[in-house]
Amino acid sequence: MIKAVVTDIEGTTSSLSFVKEVLFPYARAHLADFVRSHEHDAAVKTLLEDAAREAGVAPVTGQIITQLQAWIDEDNKATSLKSLQGLIWEAGYRQGDFNGHVYPDAVENLKAWKARGLDLYVYSSGSVYAQKLLFAHTEYGDLTPLFSGYFDTHIGGKRETAAYAKIAEQLGMPAQQIIFLSDIKEELDAARDAGFATVWLIREGLLDPKAEHRQVNSFDAIDFEALY
Repeated sequence: MIKAVVTDIEGTTSSLSFVKEVLFPYARAHLADFVRSHEHDAAVKTLLEDAAREAGVAPVTGQIITQLQAWIDEDNKATSLKSLQGLIWEAGYRQGDFNGHVYPDAVENLKAWKARGLDLYVYSSGSVYAQKLLFAHTEYGDLTPLFSGYFDTHIGGKRETAAYAKIAEQLGMPAQQIIFLSDIKEELDAARDAGFATVWLIREGLLDPKAEHRQVNSFDAIDFEALY
């Protein structure tokens, strides 16, 4: 019996285009000014040091900015970059430059599952801070009260089975009672290998009845009972 839902964001609760066409370009456009304005803030200074160490570059502001911009262009999942992006996006949300995109079917079903007593969690490569910002600033209002917790790459890579095992351990329940929702097969493979039930979101394109994971095109089609 499913007792908890762990969901991805990009391509699952929210459109890939919002992330790739709104959030990433916004962060890139504002990154240099943000870093130069906040490089002496304790939290930002630590993230810049982490980025320099991970990239193997000198801890020089200009070089770090260049590296961070290159990572954005490469869609690199570096934890330091994701954390900095979250800080930059905060200003955008608060200024009303954009709202966090969430599919209507995701909103309706997340609310229904919460009302049924299921615990809801988010696991995304974006920082926990960025996750909370997105769900706090949607056209449906603040959705953060729906979630009992958030996970990012601090717990491990999303294609690593060990990360899902750690999530189950932190939730304090058998992996078989947790379902993971994602649009990426390799992430679903890792979750399945850790014992999770899985559902593969295909927001665009045809469903494959022979796929290794049950595929659906919206949250409306997710049937927990049919997984077993």
